Amino acid sequence: MKAQASVLFDAPGPRARRNILISNAIALAVVLVVVVLVLMQLDRQGQLAPAQWTNALNANAWTNYYLPGLQFTLQSSGIAVVTALVFGLVFGFLRLAPFAIIRGISGVIVEFFRAVPVLVMMFFLYFFFSRVVAPTGFIASADAAYYGVIVGLTLYNGAVIAELVRSGVKSLPKGQREAAAAVGMTNNQSLRLVEVPQALTAMLPSLLSQFVVILKDSALGYLIGFYELLQYSRQLGSGYSNILQTLVVAALIFIVINFILTWLATKLAGNLSSRTGGDTAPATSTTMVSTIEVAK
Repeated sequence: MKAQASVLFDAPGPRARRNILISNAIALAVVLVVVVLVLMQLDRQGQLAPAQWTNALNANAWTNYYLPGLQFTLQSSGIAVVTALVFGLVFGFLRLAPFAIIRGISGVIVEFFRAVPVLVMMFFLYFFFSRVVAPTGFIASADAAYYGVIVGLTLYNGAVIAELVRSGVKSLPKGQREAAAAVGMTNNQSLRLVEVPQALTAMLPSLLSQFVVILKDSALGYLIGFYELLQYSRQLGSGYSNILQTLVVAALIFIVINFILTWLATKLAGNLSSRTGGDTAPATSTTMVSTIEVAK
């Protein structure tokens, strides 16, 4: 490791280390001064008064604002996670299809939804559901923002997951498909039973990171009138003139949820790794054929 590091860059000498230490100390001092000035300004405005935090943390705040907002956030995010995963798996398979026309069409769809910003997609879908779908009576006009957020998150993140599936399968050793063919599997069976399960296991951290992105991006729904955790927190803060405190509480809730998701992803990845054989060294063709036969 040290030999590789010396190839990439020169190790700093005594003067360079001293300069780095001085620069870090100056930067830390500047940050502390800025924090103190901000706190002093907030104190002069009465934003640090205990009553401001009481109104942001009492039973009324949790019962009528945070918990309902959290419910809509988790509900929309949970639905979007499932639908995005289905979308990603379907188009991930299509991008690996043996027919060039299917790969081309699915590739255009995936790249289009990956390129469009999710907020722009939410605005477009909101107007589509409110102006086109709602007048037909299929959905209520008040639910247009709700469906706009879910479909927008599904299309954007589903396209990202589809690309993860495609790249994950392409990164597998070619010996996997050859071993599957040796025991009589077709290309579709190899893809479905051997390659995609291994790719999903390998890219599990990336998938869970994308689920965290879905949770955080659901907060963008407040821009189209979707009442989720951020919107409820802003409404509470506007009523008691303590929007700083309510947004801090909302941010802490998001941090806790994301931490839990990350912890679960780490535990799940560890469990899957322990079940897939321990050593990550390339397997021999005999081992791969035996594994495939057991899977069948």
